[in-house]
Amino acid sequence: MRRILALALLLSFGFAAQAQLQTHTADAPQILEGPQAPGVAPPPPADSGPAVMNNDSVLKMFHAGLGDDLIVQTIGTQPGAYDTDSDNLVKLKQAGLSDPILKAMIAANRRLLTPGSKPPVVRVSEVSEPGLYYKDRNGQWVPMDSETVHVVSGGFIKSTVTNGIIKPDRNGRVYGRESKLVLARPIEFLICTPEGVTASEYDLILFRLNSKDREFRTLTGGVIHSTGGAKRDEMPFSPVQTAPHTYTFTLDQKTPGGEYGILPPGTGNVTNGGKIYTFAIVE
Repeated sequence: MRRILALALLLSFGFAAQAQLQTHTADAPQILEGPQAPGVAPPPPADSGPAVMNNDSVLKMFHAGLGDDLIVQTIGTQPGAYDTDSDNLVKLKQAGLSDPILKAMIAANRRLLTPGSKPPVVRVSEVSEPGLYYKDRNGQWVPMDSETVHVVSGGFIKSTVTNGIIKPDRNGRVYGRESKLVLARPIEFLICTPEGVTASEYDLILFRLNSKDREFRTLTGGVIHSTGGAKRDEMPFSPVQTAPHTYTFTLDQKTPGGEYGILPPGTGNVTNGGKIYTFAIVE
């Protein structure tokens, strides 16, 4: 009899402990793996930043009836990577996009910078290396990169007809239709000249655009008349000396948009080419 009572007590304690364990298990939060159970909200997606716009994004906005101004503003403020080669520009134009939208897409592409590729900032007091510099938005001088000038001959027919009395013209050509550097007016420049050279010997060039390159006249040759430099494509500018070998000048809002170059002395008339500091002003 006593054994039966002891066994009954043990069984009752066992059932009570099991019930208490089940209660705590039901109250504890569950960690689910794999598909979520019905009624359980999935975790919010990680924030990957704004989507990068492309040609299709612009066409989608256009077909939705958004105005040119709004589309241009969106292109200018949102990250984007656009295909703006000649074939794609023709397709976009045929689709109905206006020139301001196409220009905004081209300008956005040219504003893209590779991380870590920003040029070094130089103080005026530290500018001692001959070259060209522009002032950035922080008021610091930044060195400009140069491109190679390839000198080519033109006017072959004119020279042949006149039996060489008028020699062929020579044009400076820079490969590619666009400079990598795009600047907003007004733009301040600094020229650090080599020994024995003044800023008045430099030329400010407005390029003429071809299908695959930029071009300017370097030499109109001939016995009758011969003009050196880049007079036909030269733009006026007024450098002011601020220190030995140091000159500054500004291109203001009246300067038209386009592809520009600053030509150091001696480059314009050499047959093997030279260098030119290039930049673009986008309207």
